[in-house]
Amino acid sequence: MSTLIVLIGPTAVGKTELSLRLAESFHTHIISADSRQLYAELKIGTASPTPEQLQRVPHHFIGTLHLTDYYSAAQYEQEAIEIINQLFAQHKAVILTGGSMMYIDAVCKGIDDIPTVDTETRQLMLKKYEEEGLERLCSELRLLDPEYYRNVDLKNPKRVIHALEICYMTGKTYTSFRTKQKKQRPFHILKIGLIRDREELYKRINSRVDLMMEEGLLSEAQALLPYRELNALNTVGYKELFKYFDGEWTLPFAIEKIKQNSRIYSRKQMTWFKRDESIRWFHPEQETEILSYIHHSLQAVGGEQRTPF
Repeated sequence: MSTLIVLIGPTAVGKTELSLRLAESFHTHIISADSRQLYAELKIGTASPTPEQLQRVPHHFIGTLHLTDYYSAAQYEQEAIEIINQLFAQHKAVILTGGSMMYIDAVCKGIDDIPTVDTETRQLMLKKYEEEGLERLCSELRLLDPEYYRNVDLKNPKRVIHALEICYMTGKTYTSFRTKQKKQRPFHILKIGLIRDREELYKRINSRVDLMMEEGLLSEAQALLPYRELNALNTVGYKELFKYFDGEWTLPFAIEKIKQNSRIYSRKQMTWFKRDESIRWFHPEQETEILSYIHHSLQAVGGEQRTPF
């Protein structure tokens, strides 16, 4: 049976370089599970693979969209599964890596078949949010879908708005579409988590932010100012610099907030990943142990043979 090697972990832990070496070792491709690296305009702030890294190993879902393109986790699930199945015709193993928890779950477990929101409804709800505020929308959600209201993060406007979009568009509760039934995949899934101690990870996050600034993150963010209201730019690294451009924050303060919010995000990622008991955890420098673990797993499912591109 073919195996999908899922390499996950918090931001800046070291997934990119290890995924490249693993892909080279197994002569295979990398499927990105990063919801922001999809956008061609977001290179520096998302730590997207460099042109040199993209030349080393074939990648999928890197820079394939523009900021104004609509995209959803459901679309990603469909397209990623299709590409993975195509690759398995030539490769015994394929690597999926990234830090977007929902995209990883979309491939490994599947997500609910929730209707795509039409443009008219999306614009209506954004207007309501801008004019009435989040608290008013939460009150509306409590009336239209009390069950989801009790479970959703009421401080997350994206989730509140999306639930209301579905309620408005379909006349049904958002809860009614959330079956949470795990889909069975026709391939073996092997999950490998990368972890570092907190102090070590935080130093890497801080260094990464400094490097992004050296590479031109400020100019990249400035060029994206006209698109700041798009959901893709509600992202650590950009939203803080927008406050600097607005004159609300000094640049040093904005940079420190990027570091702080990146550290907070890494904790959220780990909280999410730790719920999954099927993940086998390693320090990124345990490459020999990781390779051994993969080889034993491939042998167990009958897929140890390596195949060229």
